[in-house]
Amino acid sequence: MSEAASTRVALADSTTLLPSLAPLLHQWLPRQRWFAGKGRPVTAFSLVSATEMLPVGTESVAAGTGTGLLHLLVRVHQPSTPPQSPDDCYQLLLGVRAALPPRLAPALIGQVTEGPLTGRTVYEGLHDPRLAELLLERFRTPGTLGALRFDRSGPAIAAGLAPRLLDTEQSNTSLVYGDAYILKIFRRVFPGTNPDLELPLALAQEGCGRVPAPVAWFEATTPRPLTLGVLQPFLSGAEDGWQLALRALAEGRDFTDEAHALGRATAEVHTALAAALPTPALHRAQTERLAASMVRRLEAAAQAVPELVPYVPGLRTAFDAVAALGHRGRDWAAQRVHGDLHLGQTLCAADGFWSLIDFEGEPARPLRERRRPQLPVRDIAGMLRSFDYAARSHRPWNADWAARCRTAYCEGYARAAGLDPRGEPELLRAHETDKAVYEVLYEARHRPHWLPVPMAAIHRLATADD
Repeated sequence: MSEAASTRVALADSTTLLPSLAPLLHQWLPRQRWFAGKGRPVTAFSLVSATEMLPVGTESVAAGTGTGLLHLLVRVHQPSTPPQSPDDCYQLLLGVRAALPPRLAPALIGQVTEGPLTGRTVYEGLHDPRLAELLLERFRTPGTLGALRFDRSGPAIAAGLAPRLLDTEQSNTSLVYGDAYILKIFRRVFPGTNPDLELPLALAQEGCGRVPAPVAWFEATTPRPLTLGVLQPFLSGAEDGWQLALRALAEGRDFTDEAHALGRATAEVHTALAAALPTPALHRAQTERLAASMVRRLEAAAQAVPELVPYVPGLRTAFDAVAALGHRGRDWAAQRVHGDLHLGQTLCAADGFWSLIDFEGEPARPLRERRRPQLPVRDIAGMLRSFDYAARSHRPWNADWAARCRTAYCEGYARAAGLDPRGEPELLRAHETDKAVYEVLYEARHRPHWLPVPMAAIHRLATADD
């Protein structure tokens, strides 16, 4: 068999490829931290696309002297709530070898017992430096490979950079190449352009230096493109805002200078996004729908978390106040925003320059919703809640520290934007309340020991008019 023919072995019979992998995926996939369907049984898999990034059917792989890389987009079928919700699609990069060396043992998925990969061992390919290097090479030479399209923006990408896998993310996977680039691989993918590509590109075109500009990216060339990964400059030496805040608390230091500068950075990003992308007005009907959606989220959360029930009437007044403003004819300009802004989504360089990262939005929300123009106060409320989280994570709780940070952040934002978010208290309270309700639901499901943190905010916000 020629090499050209042998490279197609795994995909030539794609009808048997996924069924042969299914027993392994049933065991492996639900254990991954980025798998969103935990707690629901997997009933079936379906193949969206399969691409050999490094041929897996060659004799060298079969003989144990070679390595293959198989890129799969797999739809996972599960019982859903509501029942009409679409099944999730996941991006898998599977390494293929005859046997794994000891250093790759933690990446093992299993050995295939039937189908085109019979006898081969498959594993999480991003753990293999050779395969991670291959991804960078694909970005260096843009083009199409099977169902994948690689694009690049800006100068040539350096070669020969050693990859290392980060282990801090929950919903995606990131690789750092040397100290030059960071590649984010989206695991759960959706039709359409991911905001983590769309918004940094728009900000780069506006000349906003607060967000690292994409260097390259890749997509699936399905009927509707799916963003699969984004390569950006790695801000070597920068520290994330959450760790900086915790360190300040531990050392008994104020954080107001940093919070003020972070407010300025947020305002600069909002201003650039408003210049780059449409800013539709929220009129009466849209404002009332916004308030109604917040009420629905509150009611759903209260059904799931009994501790929330006594506070529902008080919390609802925040949403009713916004609906009343809309009913009286008040309108606001909506725009694209970060969507999930908190201290962990910020980086501070040694010279004090703040950058904002991770524009994907809340991963649990549908992509269409995450790409919808919203009020900038949503980001502001998220950051104000983050200061409270930082203060509550420290013992003893330092409420004054959080209050000073909140004030400094709003003052910094107002200095750069010319608009103080505290000037519209109804909007700010409603968005803080909506965020705190989201936090209650999240903590109750995933980190019950953290539940007192958002519940303290719930008590404060529910009694704000007392």
